[in-house]
Amino acid sequence: MSMKQQPKFSQQQQQRQDEQQAAGHTNRQQAETAREFASAEEVLRFDAASTTVPPEIAQRLKASAASLAPGQTKSWWRNLFGR
Repeated sequence: MSMKQQPKFSQQQQQRQDEQQAAGHTNRQQAETAREFASAEEVLRFDAASTTVPPEIAQRLKASAASLAPGQTKSWWRNLFGR
């Protein structure tokens, strides 16, 4: 090998080491932020707590919920059997 190829090789090696260190750092960050949930309900609760609802949708939801009076709807089995 000539002298000119030696520095280029060490630069590539250094670049690979830097990339591996950066990837290791990223993996550690992901591991720290990863969460484990026991059930789907926990996932939904966590998501609902961390997600903000856009104001337009919140207004539409409130209007829709207000139009439903409590007890106005029948349960599915009463609709099925006609009671």
